[in-house]
Amino acid sequence: MSTIPDPLPTARSATTLRVRSVVGLAYDEIRSLIVAGALAPGSRLGQGELADRLGISRGSVREALRRLAGDGLVEFEVNRGFFVAEVGLDDVRHRLEARLVLEPEIARLAAARRTEADLALMRETIAAEAAARSSDEAHDASRAFHFAVAAATGNGAFTKLLDALWIADVGRRLLAQRRRSQDWQDHDVAEHRVIVEALEAGDGERAARLMSEHVESAVRHWSPRADASPSASKTLRRG
Repeated sequence: MSTIPDPLPTARSATTLRVRSVVGLAYDEIRSLIVAGALAPGSRLGQGELADRLGISRGSVREALRRLAGDGLVEFEVNRGFFVAEVGLDDVRHRLEARLVLEPEIARLAAARRTEADLALMRETIAAEAAARSSDEAHDASRAFHFAVAAATGNGAFTKLLDALWIADVGRRLLAQRRRSQDWQDHDVAEHRVIVEALEAGDGERAARLMSEHVESAVRHWSPRADASPSASKTLRRG
């Protein structure tokens, strides 16, 4: 068996790999800023400003923004540039429907694989939500609970999928509206607690059913009613 290593990459191929790596890092960083709400929907994404911020070339930023446009997180307007995409309620409902398929199975797996540390983290997020005094605090704690359940599967792919479906800034704006309904926060906390009880008991079927009912309530809440005007649910904006 030969012990001679494969030929080293040529200078051109090595350069290509470096460029791809830089674009990937730029993509990850800009995406994280959008998902975390640091870049608000509708805000212009200046290529020069982002290049300076990330310490990379404008070309790498441009390619990363094109990829993000393909993901639907960024929009491109001719002669104007790139902007963080505004998220309409139709898109919100589509994401919730995807979560409705994904999260019950996450809960089922988590029931079989969770550790005591996982359960402790879930309870911490529940306590944080119960104590939350603002809609942002309640949202972030509620979101952290769902991510703690996903992490309990031991499969990082689930966390990445959930991260793509649940954009933090959009969730905060949604919850700022939904939290106006009386007792929403108490109900959310209570539902999280019974899910943890099922996970602790190792009851995957019950955990999946409870998670399905939990996410389905959000789907129903944001689904259009017959008496709603067509224009009322087109775009989700701040305030």
